[in-house]
Amino acid sequence: MKIKLTSVFVDDQDKALKFYTEVLGFVKKHEVPMGEVKWLTVVSPEAPDEVELVLEPNSNPVAKTYQQGLVEQGIPATAFMVDDIQQEFERMKGLGVQFRTEPTAAGPTMIAIFDDTCGNLIQLFQVNRDGENS
Repeated sequence: MKIKLTSVFVDDQDKALKFYTEVLGFVKKHEVPMGEVKWLTVVSPEAPDEVELVLEPNSNPVAKTYQQGLVEQGIPATAFMVDDIQQEFERMKGLGVQFRTEPTAAGPTMIAIFDDTCGNLIQLFQVNRDGENS
């Protein structure tokens, strides 16, 4: 058994596709029209045949409530690993991304949380070499 798909709810699939590809650097894998919405996935260009992230419309009231609850409590919807969090933080800030937290030591990792413009908080994390705080 392995993870192939995971989802984040988004308030606008087209806006999400633009943010996740043009800002975060993911690549569109699938875009299949399904009436008013689409089956829309993106992947890491470093692993295009591995895990796909579904940009799931939050039109379901339960999904919308869940998404809003996470944001209100400051809980990221998901996390993306990077090799150099400070470099990625600076790059993304330069593109106008709004961060809730700057890179911060958290045990054997560094983390930062940003707003994806689509209704979610997303965490970046970097595993520190040798498990040491930077």
